[in-house]
Amino acid sequence: MNQKHQEDLAHIRSMMERSSRFISLSGLSGVFAGLSALIGGLYVYQLFKANGVEYFDGKHKLYSANLVSELFFTGIIILVFAFTFGLLFTIRKSRKYDLPIWTSATKNMLFNLAIPLLAGGIFCLALLHHEVYGLVAPTTLIFYGLSLINAEKYTFSDIKYLGFCELVLGFISLFYIRYGLVFWIIGFGILHILYGLVMFKKYK
Repeated sequence: MNQKHQEDLAHIRSMMERSSRFISLSGLSGVFAGLSALIGGLYVYQLFKANGVEYFDGKHKLYSANLVSELFFTGIIILVFAFTFGLLFTIRKSRKYDLPIWTSATKNMLFNLAIPLLAGGIFCLALLHHEVYGLVAPTTLIFYGLSLINAEKYTFSDIKYLGFCELVLGFISLFYIRYGLVFWIIGFGILHILYGLVMFKKYK
């Protein structure tokens, strides 16, 4: 009888979690998002070299309008790839475990995720407009970290640890803005891959 009660309680907890949290998020989404950022970051480094910019020479850099446009569109492409992989692996996991995707928890998570991201996106556009390029990488890390922490209550709680890491990395990069690309690759590339592998192993 005791065992039956424990099984019933476990079932109830599982049902409550399904209804209140978005649990279809796959660890592989993080891995492939990280790989997209890693490849994109290395491409950006090659782009700098092709335009005669020595990124690690420690000198103040002036970017042409064409280079800034290329960097902007490269960032958009990386975002699209990361989002596409995230969507594909989420759908795959949902079908595998018969989990609903579009629920109130999903809407709440996306809403809480979007607020800091939207604010950060507008702030980054303002930085580009005023040609303050050195602060773009730290800003993306900081606002992304805030968005993950903000969305944590509607999905796996582990996501907040990634959020705090992105936040701390963003704060550190504010003091080393000449190496923003390096911090960006670490935050969006390496940290995402590590987080994704941990999540995949823990929740597979």
